[in-house]
Amino acid sequence: MGGLSCGAILARNGYHVTVLESQRHVGGCLQCFQRGGVKFETGMHFIGSAAQGQTLQRLLHYLGIDDQLTLSQLDPAGYEVISLAGEHYRYATGREAFIETLAAQFPREKDNLARYCDLVATVANASSLHSLRHVESDAALNVKYQLMTIDQVLDQTIGDEMLRRVLAGNIPLLDGRRGRTPFSTHAFIMDFYNQSAWRVVGGSDAIAHALTRVIGSHGGEVLTGQPVTHIDCNSAGAVSGVTTADGSHYPADLVIAAIHPARLMEIVDNPLLRPAWRRRVLSLPDTIGGFSLYLSFKPGEVPYMNHNFYGYLHDTPWGCEDYTAQSWPMGYLYMHFCESLDQQFARSGVILSYMRWDDVARWSDTRTGRRGADYEAFKQQHAEALLDLVEKDFPGLRNHLAAYYTSTPLTYRDYTGTQHGSMYGLAHDVTLGSAGRVHHRTRIPGLLLSGQNINSHGILGVLVGTMVTCTEVLGAGVIFNQIMEDNA
Repeated sequence: MGGLSCGAILARNGYHVTVLESQRHVGGCLQCFQRGGVKFETGMHFIGSAAQGQTLQRLLHYLGIDDQLTLSQLDPAGYEVISLAGEHYRYATGREAFIETLAAQFPREKDNLARYCDLVATVANASSLHSLRHVESDAALNVKYQLMTIDQVLDQTIGDEMLRRVLAGNIPLLDGRRGRTPFSTHAFIMDFYNQSAWRVVGGSDAIAHALTRVIGSHGGEVLTGQPVTHIDCNSAGAVSGVTTADGSHYPADLVIAAIHPARLMEIVDNPLLRPAWRRRVLSLPDTIGGFSLYLSFKPGEVPYMNHNFYGYLHDTPWGCEDYTAQSWPMGYLYMHFCESLDQQFARSGVILSYMRWDDVARWSDTRTGRRGADYEAFKQQHAEALLDLVEKDFPGLRNHLAAYYTSTPLTYRDYTGTQHGSMYGLAHDVTLGSAGRVHHRTRIPGLLLSGQNINSHGILGVLVGTMVTCTEVLGAGVIFNQIMEDNA
């Protein structure tokens, strides 16, 4: 998403753009795949703020792809369902509905829920990039909540312990960690989805294909199966182009690397990237990886679930990353694939649960499809354990399966290039302060960075990073003005 959106914006502004993708399919986390004639999502399972006039809709319109996508709205009465201790709690779309729905189960917390919603909106609006307002409305507030953790703010805002856990119930969307993950990250995601939540009909790879068409319409090109093996520089140290695995050289005045910083280190030998910078970036923590269980359902047996479901082994969403071999899995996220508007039955779905790199590191030198029988046994064992947990909330789910498929952090590493197969790239950690961030600029003239590791993950986080990166090229205000003009 980072590379394609940067390419679309710069192509529209007169740059001759070439996007080089190492895989056979474009899109990174937007990729989908098919097995047995059934399609599955891999990363971008749902999006937010895509109703007319909302933030993402305006960005998609600016990119020239909103009319190429068909969206299906998740249930406004409960787009997210959180299951804790056998009780279900719903996130309803919109401030008032969100408050009223949860207040029905926590009547004494209604005023605190209003305070929480107002705080989420205030923090989200404090960023001009997330709110698409050119003037920063409250930079000090923005910084404040980048340095306070989710649990710290919830403890100060909400009186009821269970309600605090419910409001943290979707932390798998950001690999939320107690005492570490900034409240601002939580606020951006909650505000983004609470405005409206949607699935891309037919799969999120439609976004990647639409951006590819936009780049082509402006004279650019997107080439697949072209892994970059070296970023070339001239005698002055400035970028001069890139070289790919087949020995091809692509001259360029500007290179935007929308890849994990660890992958960048492998293809840049320019001394302007100093050893201290390399050591700092390589030492940054990554978000956890995931085990994915892709479900193919028997036709006409499983009603389409028009919401996302978060289930937990215990009565808290916190600490699911601290599992043991015996306690895994401690939580999961379950979603269905949207094939059409007004869908009645699901053909496929996915169940996601945390998985650490150490669990699969013994197979790190193997390739997809050739990891051996012990790896296949490992995956099957974990698939069955995950189904055991899910069936506590969805009894008999196994009986409706035609087949299932699995992936681990190894799979994610191989298809997206993210370090150790992390779901969202670099982790946001308040204990690291500004040292925990990677800037979009580098010391090498002509080399910029984009993607989920530069600002934040998710479609909005990546597009915000894209705006920052492209502003470096086009100048301040150009992108904002074009967005306003296109959406006038």
